[in-house]
Amino acid sequence: MTNETIVTAAMLAIGDELLSGRTKDKNIGHVADMLTLSGIDLKEVRIVGDEENAIVEALNALRTKYDYIFTSGGIGPTHDDITADAVSAAFGVPCEYDADAMNLLGEMYARRGLEFTEARKRMARMPKGARHIPNPVSTAPGFVIGNVHVMAGVPQVFQAMVDAVIPTLRTGTRVLSLGISCPYGEGDIGTPLAAIQRAHPETSIGSYPRYIGQAFSTEIVVRGRSQDAVDAAGDDVRGMIESIRQSKEVAENRSAEA
Repeated sequence: MTNETIVTAAMLAIGDELLSGRTKDKNIGHVADMLTLSGIDLKEVRIVGDEENAIVEALNALRTKYDYIFTSGGIGPTHDDITADAVSAAFGVPCEYDADAMNLLGEMYARRGLEFTEARKRMARMPKGARHIPNPVSTAPGFVIGNVHVMAGVPQVFQAMVDAVIPTLRTGTRVLSLGISCPYGEGDIGTPLAAIQRAHPETSIGSYPRYIGQAFSTEIVVRGRSQDAVDAAGDDVRGMIESIRQSKEVAENRSAEA
């Protein structure tokens, strides 16, 4: 038996500019870092363009599969900001002007001496029944409906919204991580490392090749929710590295003797 609690999440990044390469996404890495620190496993990321059907399809696939969904992008004032409409369609509820959001934005633009135009009012639209995600950077709120958290695409605003959301989430047992530097390439370690993974199924072992100068090496990372399990797998990884070292040393000595 185990007392581990696993909470899962997915992210849906929205915007034609992401798919064209015009905008380089900075939000996926940030939410991954924050969720990992909170004990929530980010299991899947999708990127879709500014097409309502594509957003609805992706959102409905993800929200039934994972505990939490986070979206970024498409809640601004322009015609291609259609995320609120798409999320409303996914949940089968009207997309309407939220009274509290209208007040927040109206007061903000009044303080700045700017007209509260129809385009700016679009940022107050959200699915009926949604709750606000506060935006301390530029006022226009994100929103939560069901298990879906809808946030801005601008990195500074997205990060502020994530900071507001994280404390409200149910969290799980954090994943522990152990990094081990290995001076050998994946061709040398592939078979014995697979055997170690089979011997420690409660962990996840990844290998990340590096090429420095004219030699390959590998960073091996052991992940798991039990410190004892991570340490045990780590000991076997270190034993594997030592075994390979000894084997290569013997082979070199035989070659020199020949």
